[in-house]
Amino acid sequence: MRTPSNNYRFTVAYDGTVYSGWQLQPNADSIQQQIETALSKIVGAPVRVHGSGRTDAGVHARAQVAHATFTTRHSPITLRRALKRELTG
Repeated sequence: MRTPSNNYRFTVAYDGTVYSGWQLQPNADSIQQQIETALSKIVGAPVRVHGSGRTDAGVHARAQVAHATFTTRHSPITLRRALKRELTG
């Protein structure tokens, strides 16, 4: 049986010093790309993340809200821990 997709809301804080901003960029590293890569690794499938706004290159955020829809058997708590582990290394 297939596990249904769920919507997940994320509130993230980040130091944007070395990033090109929130939004995906073809030749630069972005916050959105970092989160998508981490989530895709955790759930084993591509994940697209949608931010509630954008930041420019080098800008930090304390409470950037984003959402994604994907299928996983992980609980929200497990997802949070895994995502934090992936993003903070």
